Amino acid sequence: EVPLVESGGGSVQSGGSLRLSCSLGHAYCSYDMSWYRQAQGTGREFVSAIDNDGNTTYADSVKGRFTISRDNTKNTMDLQMNRLKPEDTAMYYCGCAVLPGLPNYWGQGTQVTVSS
Repeated sequence: EVPLVESGGGSVQSGGSLRLSCSLGHAYCSYDMSWYRQAQGTGREFVSAIDNDGNTTYADSVKGRFTISRDNTKNTMDLQMNRLKPEDTAMYYCGCAVLPGLPNYWGQGTQVTVSS
């Protein structure tokens, strides 16, 4: 079991910024750590991922606006979100993969709301 706890969500106006954090506590994520989001009435979609070497991937919709980072010494992962848009409104979930592929463990989610 990998306990993931997200924080940093909130409400901002369009163009604003938020920083999300994900803590693993004493657990360790062997493979990718990632962020997904789910808007009301839609499925969960990929936002960004980072592997143990610091290699990153982003969804096209957030590329250039969001930055993912990971601190393996503190077992944390952050997502800096700039130039937020109303379409970024969603519940954001932190994911951890202990096997190659999709996340095996998820956090409880943190809400991000962007108003126009």
